[in-house]
Amino acid sequence: MEHFEDFSSMMASLQKKRRTVHLLVGNGFSMAYDPQIFSYNALADFVVKMDDPLLSEFFAVLNTKNFELIMDQLTTFSKLLEVLKVDSTIQSKVFEAHAKLKNSLLDAIKSLHPEHVFKIPNEKKAKCAEFLENFLNTGGEIFSTNYDLLLYWVLMSQNIPRAVDGFGRDLLTSPEDVKQGVEPEYSELRWGPNKRQQNIHYLHGALPIFDAGTEIVKEQYDGESYLLENIGKRLDVGEYPVFVTAGNGDQKLDLIRHNRYLTFCYDRLCEVDGSVVTFGFGFGQYDEHIIHALNIAFMKNPNFPKKLRSVYIGVYSSETIDFIRSIEHKFYAKVYTFDVKSANPWH
Repeated sequence: MEHFEDFSSMMASLQKKRRTVHLLVGNGFSMAYDPQIFSYNALADFVVKMDDPLLSEFFAVLNTKNFELIMDQLTTFSKLLEVLKVDSTIQSKVFEAHAKLKNSLLDAIKSLHPEHVFKIPNEKKAKCAEFLENFLNTGGEIFSTNYDLLLYWVLMSQNIPRAVDGFGRDLLTSPEDVKQGVEPEYSELRWGPNKRQQNIHYLHGALPIFDAGTEIVKEQYDGESYLLENIGKRLDVGEYPVFVTAGNGDQKLDLIRHNRYLTFCYDRLCEVDGSVVTFGFGFGQYDEHIIHALNIAFMKNPNFPKKLRSVYIGVYSSETIDFIRSIEHKFYAKVYTFDVKSANPWH
């Protein structure tokens, strides 16, 4: 397994191959901006400080701050109770704990998150936009498993021309009335009008994206309230973002397949060609569904030139390299590693 010490030399190598290069980012992308806000420990510490007795006991008994692990344990426990035909009251308590944990995670992100896009220094947004354009300029797509607003804010505030998240506004006024001089009225931001050109994909959902039943809609800054304020208003009335919080890869994929927006994003990952570069994505035990998607992309018609050829995984240390080497056999495409610290998307 070849290792690149420098991000720039790796990208130059890919450029020589004239490859489409896609980007997959995980929590490490947000932690690179501020590890005090976006680490799992920060979210768990926030939940503990909420002083909810039930959740505090779960963290204590399971001895972990990993939300995905706790979600996985609760789901497994719930299935065991069902098989054993345990009293429904106990089953409902487990369901309540699962819902509480999901809601507390949303509350934690909302409370810890930078208040608005203007809190992010302009030079950091510009640097991140430059990083993202490395991939969009090759015709590549960007995939994120993060729930936060950082990627969204950078894409919107920097006016990156090639970035399309699939959302747009439908004309509600009839064309005939518009011709007669009636001022056109448009819908809220809906997913669909621009999905043919979509190259930004939130694989696990994100804070601004809501399932409104018949439509997938996107909350936005409206000139009167900041984006996070508008999201907060929806949360306060019991509306929740499209948000995959299940434990293991199978459970995540099950939730993805029950939402048409998430299904579309996942299927696009299954169709990537060229190469995929990862930043801050660990390929841990809860990420098997992502490896599965990349393997599907590799397995496209071998006689057809457009298929996934290689995956370049950002690593932080020799221990991380050893871990990737230990799971390299899970990938059908050729695997490389690179020093993720040399990429510097925010600096």
